[in-house]
Parts: sequence; structure tokens; C-alpha cells
Amino acid sequence: MSMPPVKYWLLVDTLGKNHDDPLVQRTIDECRAFPPRVKLVKALRPDGTWPISRAMKLAEDAGPGPPVGWTYETILRNLQLLEDMYTEKSEGYISAALERILSWQSKEGYILGPKHGLFPLPQYNGYAVRNLFIYGLEEDPRVKRLANWLLSIQRHDGGWAIPYVQDVKYLPEYKHMMIDEFMEHVRRGDTPPSDPKGFESIPSCIWTTMMVIRGLARSDDYRRRKEILRGADFFLDRFFKKNWHTSYRHSEKNWTQLKYPPFPGNGISALYLLTILGYGPGDARMEKPIKWLLSARHSDGFWWQSDRPHAQKDQWITGFALDILNRYARNH
Repeated sequence: MSMPPVKYWLLVDTLGKNHDDPLVQRTIDECRAFPPRVKLVKALRPDGTWPISRAMKLAEDAGPGPPVGWTYETILRNLQLLEDMYTEKSEGYISAALERILSWQSKEGYILGPKHGLFPLPQYNGYAVRNLFIYGLEEDPRVKRLANWLLSIQRHDGGWAIPYVQDVKYLPEYKHMMIDEFMEHVRRGDTPPSDPKGFESIPSCIWTTMMVIRGLARSDDYRRRKEILRGADFFLDRFFKKNWHTSYRHSEKNWTQLKYPPFPGNGISALYLLTILGYGPGDARMEKPIKWLLSARHSDGFWWQSDRPHAQKDQWITGFALDILNRYARNH
């Protein structure tokens, strides 16, 4: 039997049923009573944070504190899970969690963390804007400022890259350094500045680009912008290829590793984004990825998690796959 949230998205997104359909109404009620969802909503505290483990808390307290550390990353991941399980902004302390994210926003629009506080990470800012969009904050000026900051750092080839690590690090004086030594130079301000409009001999990062598009594509307004389609073209042109950057998800195997939740991306999450953006049979570049998706289906009709089959996660992966194939066929 399908889990209620998986059934909900299949009914609404894939089959196109309306919310006034009795089966959809019944499924929404089942979603609201779904134990993992109830547990996660109840664990969210009034300050908009979830508890983290003692080890995570000790590590976080040893640094500058949130948004650097596991508090911020846990908020991002749990908000995504709750949206998947049909949770609305009005429930529990969801609004407080969204405000907590925005409380860390800089005047330039970005949010530091969660890995460090040296410079903003585009992939996590894309993750943040995704959560802010899906919970209905598209018109909030702060959210627009974050989205516009992401657009402002789009690179020459239409993609995005991790600052310093994926541009300055390739300069002759730094390219042979261990990453910790290099980051210490960045920390001290000894390096030239990262420049998203420079370093044109260095391609952008496939997976950083996908995380940015994953956020911006959740807005009806931003989805129509040419910058978003340029970013989507960037990773579609590189489907099944190695990431040029060895520092972040270098292997081409990342494309075919299926898992749920799909952070920070794989072939299914790429196809999900591409079909949302309107790519379909008319684009020859989509043919090989779609054939791969069809071939990844098992004899029981399901797509399985790559590391080991998992009854619940396989349902999510299968639901995404079916939604992709349905949308692809409609995108004439």
C-alpha cells in the first residue's frame, strides 16, 4: 500500500486530480495523521529549530554558531521532508523555522553556513530559497533578495560554482595546496577574491548549479527567466558526465545513484527539474536520460534506492520517476 504522501502527489501531480476530489480529501487526512510527519512537526520548537544530537551540538558550539553547523542544515532538510509529506506553513512552528532562516540573511541577500562562515555557498542558498518558495514566501522581499543574489552570481557558462574552492583554488600558487591549508589562506584574507564573472577558463559545477536551479525553479516567476533555462541547459548538456571539479561529487556515478531524499542531486532530481521547466521529447538531449530512467525500473514495477532496497524510500523514488515520465510525455 502506498504511503499517504506518495499517494497524494501521485493523485494531484501525476494524475491531475483536484483537491475537491473525495479520494484526494481522504488522502490529505491520511497525510495529516501520517506518523513520521506528526513526529517531525511535534519536534519543531517554538524558536523554529529542531533538536540536534549532543555530538552535533558540541561541534556547533565550538564554532561561530548558527547558521554554521547542524541546526541550520537540519532545518533545511526537515522542511523539505515536511513539504513532501504535505505540511503547510500554518502548522506547528513552520513559520518560525522559515523566519529563523531569514534571520540569518545578510544585507547582500545571501545566508552563510552551514559548512562554514567564510563565504556563502550557492548550493545551500538554493536549498534555502527552495524551502522559502514552497511554503509560500515568493512575494516576501527578503526571499526575492536571496533569489536575486543567486542570479547575480551566475557564471559565464550559465552555471554556478562554489566560491574560492572552485575558482581561486585553481590559481598556480594554490592548486597544489591541501584544502585545509588553502581555506586558512582564505580565512586570513591572503587570496584574491572569488569572482563569479571571472575565471572563464574554469567551468561551473554541475551539482552546485543543480541545487541553485532546484530552488529557483520552484517559483512560477523565476522559472520563466532565461537565466534559469541557461542553468538547466548547463547540467543537461553534462548529463552522465563527471563533474569537472574533483572537490565536489566528481564521479559520473552520482548521476545514477538513486536515493531519497535526493540531496544534493542525481539523475532523477535533474529530470524532475528539467520536466518542470518544460523540457520534453522535442529536445534530443532528453532521450538518453529518459531511456536510462526507464531501464532503471525493476521487474516489480518500482525504482529502488541504489545502496539497498528500502520499502518507504523506494515508494518516493518511484513516485518521482512516474511523475517525470508523465510530465515528459506532456511537454510537447
